[in-house]
Amino acid sequence: MLSLYHDARTPVHVVPAGVKLLVLATVGTGLFLVSSIPALTAALVVVLGLYAVARIPWRATGRQVLGLTPFLALIVLAQLIFTDARTAILVGERLLTLVLLANLVTLTTRTSAMVETIERALTPLRPLGVRPERVGLLVAMTIRFIPVIREQAELVRDAQRARGIERSTVFLVPLLVRTLRMADGVGEALDARGLD
Repeated sequence: MLSLYHDARTPVHVVPAGVKLLVLATVGTGLFLVSSIPALTAALVVVLGLYAVARIPWRATGRQVLGLTPFLALIVLAQLIFTDARTAILVGERLLTLVLLANLVTLTTRTSAMVETIERALTPLRPLGVRPERVGLLVAMTIRFIPVIREQAELVRDAQRARGIERSTVFLVPLLVRTLRMADGVGEALDARGLD
């Protein structure tokens, strides 16, 4: 299965998927309980340190942070307008740390291991109507489609550049159309295989 997995032999990679997901959920919740800028900065430094331990190339990390910048800037700007500078910094640090940590889990965990862990964790809920295999498929497809949508975005950008359009406000429309067409195709393929 194609994934965002970065293959390497490091202490971060050998941690079981269940432990990583538990840590992610715990830290993700904990970050929203912390209201100290130095403490959040320390958490961010620790996460970046884990990237170094996992031997994730800094160039790839920087590219991902750069991709997040517009969204983070918008959120921080909204916080600055509606609250104050301290709250804006806290929110920005929390989101950046959480996204980087989630990304690290994805980069160091095979998708198959993550799906198996989620399915195993949800199995006790089967009597309540939860279908673990369906949730696992949903998670696998979500992870799988992140790079696919990024590729589609690059294709749209390339097509616009080929037409001499460097910056366009209608970038999202063709990307949305392509994504919906792709989703239709995937839905038909799942129907053909008897998955509802």
